[in-house]
Parts: sequence; C-alpha cells; structure tokens
Amino acid sequence: MEEVKGRVRKFLGRFFKKHELQDDEDIFALGFVNSLFAMQLVMFLEKEFSIRVDNKDLDLQNFKSINAIVELIESKMVSS
Repeated sequence: MEEVKGRVRKFLGRFFKKHELQDDEDIFALGFVNSLFAMQLVMFLEKEFSIRVDNKDLDLQNFKSINAIVELIESKMVSS
C-alpha cells in the first residue's frame, strides 16, 4: 500500500507544487482540480496500475484524497 501511495503522491505532486498534500486532504476543496486534471488522473491510474476505471467509479469520493485514490486502486486490483 505504501508503494501505491508513494506513486500517487508523486503524480499529484506535479500538480500541487506549492502545497504538501496530506494523505486525507481533500484535493477538490483546495480548488486546484479542473476537468483536464481529472482526466489526467484517471489516465495515470489506469496506465500506472493496470486497472480500468469504470463509469461507476467516477465518483468524487473515490478521488478526493490520496487515501481515497489508493482505496480505489486496491479495490480495482483485487477485482481484476
């Protein structure tokens, strides 16, 4: 789990350069997220972790924090 979290943190760090994200911090509440970023995040997750993010997974709760993203990744890896 820590390896997955580290890879997600590294990716997000490219977009949140002036802010050190905490694992449970809501990235939407920070106001940095736009539709382009959201698409890049989904594409990164699918490629980096060899998972498929389905339409039913496209819920803000699954992407709002590092912890939420890691939970989504782990659930998708188990079900594949």
